Amino acid sequence: MEKLDCHSTPRDYANPFVHEVKLTTAQRIRGIILGSILFPLRVTMAAIFFLIMWPLARLRLAGLSEEERSRPVTGWRRWLFHPIILVLSRAVFFSLGFLWVKIKGRRADLKEAPVLAVAPHSGFLDMLVLCPTQLATVVSRSENSSLPVIGALLEFNQSVLVSRKDPESRKKAVAQITERVTSNGYWPQMLMFPEGTTTNGSALIKFKPGAFLAGVPIQPVLLHYPNKLDTVRWTYKGTTWVEALWHTTSQLYTNMTVEFLPVYNPTEEEKQDPNLYADNVQKLMAKALGVPATDYVMEGGVPVSKLGSLSLPMESPARETLSLLRKDGLGASEVEAALGRVIDRCQSGGEDFKATADELAALIGLTETGTAVTICGLYSKDKTVDLRQIYLSVAALSGFVSFKSLLHTAFTLFDREGRGSLGAVELSDLMGALLGVPQHHTAELYAEASSEGQLTEQDLLRVLTAHPTYQRVVNEYLQPEETGPQLSYTPLADGKPVNNNGSMQNGNGSLLSDKKHD
Repeated sequence: MEKLDCHSTPRDYANPFVHEVKLTTAQRIRGIILGSILFPLRVTMAAIFFLIMWPLARLRLAGLSEEERSRPVTGWRRWLFHPIILVLSRAVFFSLGFLWVKIKGRRADLKEAPVLAVAPHSGFLDMLVLCPTQLATVVSRSENSSLPVIGALLEFNQSVLVSRKDPESRKKAVAQITERVTSNGYWPQMLMFPEGTTTNGSALIKFKPGAFLAGVPIQPVLLHYPNKLDTVRWTYKGTTWVEALWHTTSQLYTNMTVEFLPVYNPTEEEKQDPNLYADNVQKLMAKALGVPATDYVMEGGVPVSKLGSLSLPMESPARETLSLLRKDGLGASEVEAALGRVIDRCQSGGEDFKATADELAALIGLTETGTAVTICGLYSKDKTVDLRQIYLSVAALSGFVSFKSLLHTAFTLFDREGRGSLGAVELSDLMGALLGVPQHHTAELYAEASSEGQLTEQDLLRVLTAHPTYQRVVNEYLQPEETGPQLSYTPLADGKPVNNNGSMQNGNGSLLSDKKHD
């Protein structure tokens, strides 16, 4: 099957990783009244059912050796404990207000479809889908195995556990999944959420290939919540899981529909290309849902959109940084001067480009250190930030620097040995600094830009400004916040360029304009 290029661009649709429960005054008052009664009652009932399940779930595998635990549970351990846990699981969700679950379509049997691919993934309450799928085996983070009750239920389910931080764990999980789904009925059906994270349901984000690696038939399963108030979703930003639980249990009841689509049998081409298989199933499910199929993905805990091999942050750290600087009282001239001080520090000859929040505040001239702490948090998970990231990403959007000049500065910063060329790792670091988020998959860009095993500045400039894919990064993402006529440059007698808007080149080799921000 031919892969269709129908994914959206980063700015085509609203951010699917943000969800806020919007309540009218009447709904808020009603929620407070009902919630004060229903929330404690329902949560208490759910907790009681969980506590009953806890020892029963442990008993299922009690006394078995590691070798016996590595095989599917059969015999009395299955027919005795499985129906009890299934009934108690349904009781948990019933107590939380899911009084009915509507089923559309027919669930395929194990031989027809070893894998159930479920989307969209909205939050932890989606796990109700395990009831109409007879507690199909799931894939879960290994960290969840240490949680009370949840760990016991994962053990009962004989779930595949994976640590996202450990490459060896991921390899082992892939091998386990492949073994199970190709076991010809020896292992139970597997249920997977191929989006890999939760969204607000406005679009399907890019499917991860894990469910599609084995090339076996898959049954797509759609989750619908046909309610007047959308309370179940818990996303990257917005409503917290506690708020989602409060709002959901404060309703008299919550509707859920599980829709089983026809089994999808992959073509030979899709069997050989799991990414193609995943993309085509994503598009089919998106069409059935009436939402767009996008290239959005959660990468390193940050929502991004894939463009070629690059990851474009949906919420640009540089745009947020500029906004924070304005809120802190910095005008256009102060931002320009601050960028000048940052690049001076970067080009001072030292190898340490890291700065603490206090150092960043002093460099930029911030009155509040808290602003610098927030800026550091936009770029890094530790308490320091790479100043090259700050300068390159903010300068690209500030309107003070031409892209050609900026790329020259970036190339110089990452070509520390002065070879005139960059390696694959250095290119990854450079693009990560320009875009404000780490780039882990730049092999395609490196292959496209390099010639004879070398990547020169001119090679990179050519690809980023002329290649149909990567040109979009420059034209759509690395553009100033305020759109306007493109700057054009004419050489001066001393060889230094000047643009038509009166920007002069500073001593750092960067073009800084006198353009003012609102």
